Amino acid sequence: MRSLRNRRAVAAAAIALDLVALAARADDGAVPQRPPNMFNRWQEDWSALADPRVPRQPFDELKYIPLSAIDPKTYLSLGADVRERFEANAAQGFGSGPNRNQDYVISRAEWHADLRLASQVQVFTQFQSDFAPWKTMLSPVDQDRLDLEQAFVALTEPVDDGTLKLRLGRQQFAFDLQRFVSVRDGPNVRQSYDAAWADYENGPWRFITFYSHPVQVQDDRAFDDDSSNRQTFGGVRLERKLSASTSLTAYYAQFTQASVRFPNASGDERRDILDLHATGTNGRIDWDLEAMGQGGRIGADSIRAWALGSLAGYTFADVGWSPRLGLQVDAASGDRNSPGHFGTFNPLFPNGYYVTLAGYTGYVNFIHVKPSLTLHPDPALKVTVAVASQWRETTADAVYTQPDIPIANTAGRSGSYTGSYGQLRLDWSVDRATAFAVEAVHFVVGDALRAAGGHDSNYLGVEVKHGW
Repeated sequence: MRSLRNRRAVAAAAIALDLVALAARADDGAVPQRPPNMFNRWQEDWSALADPRVPRQPFDELKYIPLSAIDPKTYLSLGADVRERFEANAAQGFGSGPNRNQDYVISRAEWHADLRLASQVQVFTQFQSDFAPWKTMLSPVDQDRLDLEQAFVALTEPVDDGTLKLRLGRQQFAFDLQRFVSVRDGPNVRQSYDAAWADYENGPWRFITFYSHPVQVQDDRAFDDDSSNRQTFGGVRLERKLSASTSLTAYYAQFTQASVRFPNASGDERRDILDLHATGTNGRIDWDLEAMGQGGRIGADSIRAWALGSLAGYTFADVGWSPRLGLQVDAASGDRNSPGHFGTFNPLFPNGYYVTLAGYTGYVNFIHVKPSLTLHPDPALKVTVAVASQWRETTADAVYTQPDIPIANTAGRSGSYTGSYGQLRLDWSVDRATAFAVEAVHFVVGDALRAAGGHDSNYLGVEVKHGW
């Protein structure tokens, strides 16, 4: 009897060993994939290079520097990004100021170090060096010769059935299509925040809370960008995935800044913000809808402002080049000069390329209708052609350029029609790390801008970027 039990035990052990061997052979067949270069470089996981079967590329010994003999998730990774863009801008700001025509380059270089400890602790540091050769009208987002872009510590912990993530330090974050809260990737200097961030994910739900001081570019000397309580931004956000392609989000936030001036109001500003967003696809149809309301006070006036943003499209997937017909409709309130009330929408931290890269108009006091056609002659090539018309939401307020700069002598003048423009854009993914883009915009101004000294405007941008 004992012999029979022994034989059964030996047989069971043999079966177990066979199963382990089979599992090992199955694992051997699954070669990890190299991570793609992501928009947020701190989200990349380079531990795949711990597997010697992953094909190597030059300088991979710096992309994955192992720091533990037993844990492949403990490592240091180095990386860099370069973006060069030539811009020819005729009648910048509609020619309402000096130096109407400019040809120049905006140059951005970033390099980073990413330290990971056992999939739980991350220390990420990123530096930037941004220049604008030959540009004579420099704005704070054009040049930052050497500074700290990001430097934060992150902790990831399982909590109940979900995952808790904490980040503390200088960092970048964005919401949805980055209409109002963005990394500001369009201009040269990106937007950073000195912030505390926490999010908890559990199944289809994600809860976020954050508090920040937006970083202000100084560029008087190296490493002088700073933040203060003169400008704050914080709130809570709830996200819910309804399906693999459909989601709903809502957030409440508060934005404050000291001693600001709009055409019709000035003083300390406090905005209470409620934002609702829905996005998804259904077969060949895609959509993205967002609405934001703003209350609060500026000086002695109460704020009542709003904005709407929408994108929708239909893709003919079974037709050559997969044409997509799109329609974009946007609107944002202006101030109607009502005593005690202020209605100019504050676009907060817009991305700078949601309307066009040219930045001729901002997301303030405007109505914007833009049909478009997008073609894919090749999987790596996308061509977009669009025409659009714009109006002021109220003639009592000004026409604004990016992000919220009023054009002189437009507030209170007749003529709600701002103008129309045509846009042509080409995007080419050269390889997994290199991208090329060309964008051309021609804007024909309306009577209100022309009466204020504005001119028709032309923009050409040619861009190449590479990440390592």
